Amino acid sequence: MIRSHTPTQQRQRGVAAVEFALVSIFFLTLVLGIIELGRLMYVWNTVQEVTRHAAREAVVRDFTTDVDAITREAVFGGGTTGLAYMPGSPEVTNSTVRLTYLDINQNPVNPAPADPADNMSACGDITRTTSCIRYVRAEVCDTTNCGGVFYQPLIGFLLGMSGIDWAIRIPISPVVMPAESLGFVASS
Repeated sequence: MIRSHTPTQQRQRGVAAVEFALVSIFFLTLVLGIIELGRLMYVWNTVQEVTRHAAREAVVRDFTTDVDAITREAVFGGGTTGLAYMPGSPEVTNSTVRLTYLDINQNPVNPAPADPADNMSACGDITRTTSCIRYVRAEVCDTTNCGGVFYQPLIGFLLGMSGIDWAIRIPISPVVMPAESLGFVASS
């Protein structure tokens, strides 16, 4: 016996597809929003680690030759030239990591010592206190005013259509550490 579909049954066949389309739009938007929020938290927290790592490296490495290498390593980048990006974060690069060498009053040193040995000499000379590096500050800044970098959502086109403004600044997360050797190597 062959059953024929009634007009009511034929109309019901497309309802499931329409319901799935309506529910999946909401569900996928929710899932992508959760992913984007997780990435925002990742970038926010990793910037703090980047500044801590940069400051730690800067207090023990030569401030006259190693600054580019320090900033590249801080964003977990390899190589010696070009732009190094923090993994999973196109907004944080080695060029957004700023190192500032500070005197005893935490003002930028002026004039800067010529090398690590000259820094030790300046720290021992009462007339050169503004040239003695006592602290190092590391922060992640944009290139204009050091106000922190703007978060760039990966699925921003989708969120932009919904009217959400993602102009979120990642904090500069400054870290200040007392200077150690600054790359000084005693000659034998």
